Amino acid sequence: MSVFIIDTVHPSLLAGLRQMGFSIIEEYKKAATEIPWPEVEGMVIRSRFPLDASLLAQATNLKFIARVGAGLENIDRNFCAAKGIELIAAPEGNRNAVAEHALGMLLSILNRLRIADREVRSGIWLREENRGYEIAGKTVGIIGFGQMGSAFAEKLASFHCRILSYDKYKSNYAPVGIEEVDLKTLQAEADILSIHIPQTDENIKLVDATFLAQFKKPIYLINTARGKIVESHSLVAAIESGAVLGACLDVLEYEKSSFESIFQGEKPAALDYLLKSDKVILSPHIAGWSFESNEKMAQVILKKLKTLNYER
Repeated sequence: MSVFIIDTVHPSLLAGLRQMGFSIIEEYKKAATEIPWPEVEGMVIRSRFPLDASLLAQATNLKFIARVGAGLENIDRNFCAAKGIELIAAPEGNRNAVAEHALGMLLSILNRLRIADREVRSGIWLREENRGYEIAGKTVGIIGFGQMGSAFAEKLASFHCRILSYDKYKSNYAPVGIEEVDLKTLQAEADILSIHIPQTDENIKLVDATFLAQFKKPIYLINTARGKIVESHSLVAAIESGAVLGACLDVLEYEKSSFESIFQGEKPAALDYLLKSDKVILSPHIAGWSFESNEKMAQVILKKLKTLNYER
């Protein structure tokens, strides 16, 4: 079986695929229109270009697509389901990295570490002004309790905080110490909100002005999921009003579909605000991008291919 590797991956994935008997074809630079689609039987991707129905229709021998990552929004899943093309993702491989990154961002913003670091480097020594807040005693609301949300809850368990979880598509899922609640309860009681849901049509701009207005207390917001889930201008308005005390954003609404850049074209006013605000901590979509997760995701892909009997 010919497996096309569209994006660079951990070397262990290539070695494992060869050991399983696959013929590896590495195509890291060709545009989507240059791929010889009828020859593609298997494909390993990250996010270099979207796989829409028009491309997938050309891949008449395609059996599976393995994405080294968690989200599948760049793939036409309905087309794949209709054609029997297996979709493989690896959220188990980067769940810990995402959870640690979210926790690091939260600790940083609660303790004003980015601001304090900048000030000290400039010779400014302000102690009272940089007094921070502890996670202990706070109520943390987690929306989405899949691999990422549950991993974040595991990290929080030792911080002596109250953990609420809301998942629209699950019930009786949370371990002891985590309270399953409805969205209304989470919005009424959370001090901190962390988002861990996929980008789907129903979730795009889920966090808008109406959504944020339902919170009864000012909150800190963490988004390590997908940028388009949070409507940026509504978030800016909530920060300005004090409804959101601070935001930890690993992802932004303005990212390109490849996740590689936001600095193309005219800069929207909301993005300019987020880039300049001391109440916002930003990172370039790297929450699940650790050295360890790169290898772990490769191993997850190999394990799933073996489970699906693609080993040759």
